[in-house]
Amino acid sequence: MKKVALGRVTAPVGIKGEIRVYPYLEQARFSDIKKVVLQGEGECELQYFRANGKMLVVKLSCCSDRNTAETLRNRELYLPEGQDLDLGADTYFVDDLVGLNVRTEDGREVGTLKEVHSRSAQDLYEIEKPDGSSFLMPAVKEFVLKVDKTEGVMTVKIPEGLEDL
Repeated sequence: MKKVALGRVTAPVGIKGEIRVYPYLEQARFSDIKKVVLQGEGECELQYFRANGKMLVVKLSCCSDRNTAETLRNRELYLPEGQDLDLGADTYFVDDLVGLNVRTEDGREVGTLKEVHSRSAQDLYEIEKPDGSSFLMPAVKEFVLKVDKTEGVMTVKIPEGLEDL
């Protein structure tokens, strides 16, 4: 089973062992999570979290003070093995998307989804064309029409001229 990354610790918060986490998924999804695996520490209970702008302030059972929290900077939080997370419709983990064949709605092969770039406004999909060049496409519903993980295909509508940028 692959590791599912949930977020990255960026800094301690206060003196009680709270940590600031940059989440890799929507903040609301954290309410379904009871335990996490903290890189280098093992499994910890997620005691509580609260939103702080685009970040989360998280309290873990394995971090009781600021000194411990200081040592956790840049560590990843993962979903424990065997625990599933329902992402809901039209939401995917990056690992599920990278490598998909990209086609237009009329069946024209565009290329392969090479990378997902996370940005504040929306994610950008880097699509590598058969000639080795690539272009970026906003990951929005207007352009991404369908994702079929079983078939390994993403169906898209590409705005005129975007492939040439």
